[in-house]
Amino acid sequence: MAEQRDVEFVVEGNVTLRAWLFVPDGPGPHAAVTMAHGFAGIREHGLDNFARVYAEAGFVVLVHDHRGFGASDGQPRCDVDPWRQIADWRYAISYLESHPAVDADRIGLWGSSYAGGHALVLGATDRRLKAVVAQVPTISGYEQSLRRVPPEQVGALEASFIDDDRRQFAGEPPATQPVVSADRATAAAYHSPDAVTFYNRPVPDGVVYENKVTVRSTRAARMYEPAQFISRVSPTPLLMIVGLTDTVTLTDTGLAAYQRALAPKKLVTIPGGHFDAYNSYFAQTSGAACDWFLEHLAKE
Repeated sequence: MAEQRDVEFVVEGNVTLRAWLFVPDGPGPHAAVTMAHGFAGIREHGLDNFARVYAEAGFVVLVHDHRGFGASDGQPRCDVDPWRQIADWRYAISYLESHPAVDADRIGLWGSSYAGGHALVLGATDRRLKAVVAQVPTISGYEQSLRRVPPEQVGALEASFIDDDRRQFAGEPPATQPVVSADRATAAAYHSPDAVTFYNRPVPDGVVYENKVTVRSTRAARMYEPAQFISRVSPTPLLMIVGLTDTVTLTDTGLAAYQRALAPKKLVTIPGGHFDAYNSYFAQTSGAACDWFLEHLAKE
């Protein structure tokens, strides 16, 4: 059994991020895995299930909430800046490096969905990482937006960004909208039934999750292109997990990006959509990632 602890660490701007730390039984130091949630989510959106699999396999696992979300501090709340999240994630790697239970030369990173895009960027730019798993990762924010936003609605979306800029200039806080809404007449990041179910999943007592995200997060997402980094992950081993009917981060862009990655690499596909990676095919996705970490974070 692995022990689960609540921990925290301070990142740039004197902001405290809070995390779960799973420490396996047995003498260390152990290899470690650092994890974080995707777009506008929190740790309780299924990450504990993955973390326990890796911890039971013998890894120290750190699962943090991004700033402005979940238990972590940070203002404004519910604001997704991918580059800020990536910079904060480097502090999580440093936290693991400094922990006495961790072998600093054997740290891997797991990211899913939006954080799967972060996994590609971090894998390409932080050589402290010795293995990377990108599950149903964001590949091209712009291409995803082209598929998700009907052409006749693009003008209104762009106008909402400009209006938000002007209001912030006048001293107002960033505008917000729901993360998910089943009502397509309501502006939201996602409208699909599987997204609505995923983000509205029950969370434990005492955990607060707001179905809310800043409007400017959508603009940042449309500007985010993690695929630009994929050929640079090598020589760090990269596992990509792609859903064959993924309409969120897009099956075709994921498969095309994988072809541009260099060895060592591995592709695992599941015959399902984006959120099936967390649910219907959890055993396959968590098992593939665990095997990847066992292979590449083992003691030499």
